[in-house]
Amino acid sequence: QVQLVESGGGLVQPGGSLRLSCVASTDSFRFYNMGWYRQAPGKQRELVARINNNYSTNYADSVKGRFTISRDNAKKTVGLQMNSLKPEDTAVYYCNIGSTFWGQGTQVTVSS
Repeated sequence: QVQLVESGGGLVQPGGSLRLSCVASTDSFRFYNMGWYRQAPGKQRELVARINNNYSTNYADSVKGRFTISRDNAKKTVGLQMNSLKPEDTAVYYCNIGSTFWGQGTQVTVSS
């Protein structure tokens, strides 16, 4: 069982920025592919960004050029830098490890 703890969500105005962080409990962190997902009310959970254990990345089309995913294997942490936020980015954001374990989620609300 791997535990994930997310932080960094909150309320931000359109055009603003937030940085999410997720810390994993496993010492094998460096071997795992990591992802950020989000779920808006009434919608299915969707992939936002993924960073593999070789540091390759991929992004949802809706966030390309605005969001950046990163990882720090020494700190067992994956981050998501979100810039130029839009109201449609409002959702609960979840961290995922190895397509298996999930964090509890952190709320991001973009509103004026």
